[in-house]
Amino acid sequence: MQEIILCKLGEVVLKGLNRRSFEMKLMSNIRRRTQRFGKFKVYSRQSTIYVEPMGACDVTGAYEACKQIFGIIAIARALPCEKNVMTIFRTARTYLGDAMRQARSFKVESKRADKTFPLGSIQLSQQVGGLLNEAFPHVKVDVHHPELTVYIEIREDAAYVHGPAESAAGGLPIGMGGQAVSLLSGGIDSPVASYMMAKRGVQLEMIHFASPPYTSRMAREKVLQLARELTPWCGRLTVYIIPFTEIQEEIRRNCPEDHFTLIMRRFMMRLADRLAKELHCKALVTGECLGQVASQTMQALRVSEDVTDLPVLRPLIGMDKEEIVRLARHIGTFDTSILPYEDCCTVFTPRHPKTKPVVEEVREMEQALDIEGLTARAMAAREMVKVKL
Repeated sequence: MQEIILCKLGEVVLKGLNRRSFEMKLMSNIRRRTQRFGKFKVYSRQSTIYVEPMGACDVTGAYEACKQIFGIIAIARALPCEKNVMTIFRTARTYLGDAMRQARSFKVESKRADKTFPLGSIQLSQQVGGLLNEAFPHVKVDVHHPELTVYIEIREDAAYVHGPAESAAGGLPIGMGGQAVSLLSGGIDSPVASYMMAKRGVQLEMIHFASPPYTSRMAREKVLQLARELTPWCGRLTVYIIPFTEIQEEIRRNCPEDHFTLIMRRFMMRLADRLAKELHCKALVTGECLGQVASQTMQALRVSEDVTDLPVLRPLIGMDKEEIVRLARHIGTFDTSILPYEDCCTVFTPRHPKTKPVVEEVREMEQALDIEGLTARAMAAREMVKVKL
């Protein structure tokens, strides 16, 4: 028999009457993410999703891809075999032989999902464990703190033998949490915020603001690279690049310097709001973190979200920078985020930014601007870039 991938479900099992719809979406996501590694049969039984190769496939590639699919909490490569003690023992001896030879202690842990199997879980573990101990006499049995655990799962169609499962992405299947527009800068925070919302099952559309000639072509490519690095987690992404130069220059000419960043943020939220409604998205996502910079005080956040009636999701709001950096390293975006290419947020930065703005005062300042015209021209000149795995 061929090696198979076992995907263990996490939160999905708690979804009650809606559970099947979550499983169907997860299986669809698995099929899409594994198709470049060959043809796999993907099906669900007893809180486990099976990814079974049909012919010659890159099982290692598919396994690594599945580890990054939200909705899967743990994953293991297993070898199926017939449901009798001697066949299970021989399969374990062959399949996990290298691991057994390297270990100093082991135990066998069995799970009998098929209740028609004649042996109980403890009996099966004892019998297979005894045979393995005879085959590898240098490895002692330690049921409390083993160096290696041999897992046996007795299921309806076969027995499955595997070593310890690895942690996977967790969360909920993408697509089950609705759709949102995520504001993607070239910094550390916004890719992490996008990852965290995708983990809650949110399908993301990305929006980025470019200000040539103040921002370079390399800054644009940096953002697209960040989107590429997010695709193993988020799946296919579309990045909408919005020209922002005219808006920033108009703000500089017509508004008080200490409010530059705040009014700029309001325009970003307006544009994201307009894009979200065009794409039928139900929320906006930002990488804002309370108190991290002057535009992220409570008062400033209130000012920026004043221009949209959509929910603004801020998954990083209570995190410190070290936590955010740790996540950025985990998802693989950190090294790109720290490349020295400026984004539009650093253009015309005020020397003494306002930290406690008042909504009504900012609205009054904006009356000097052609808000509708600036917004419409930026949206009309946008560029759409599709990013795939």
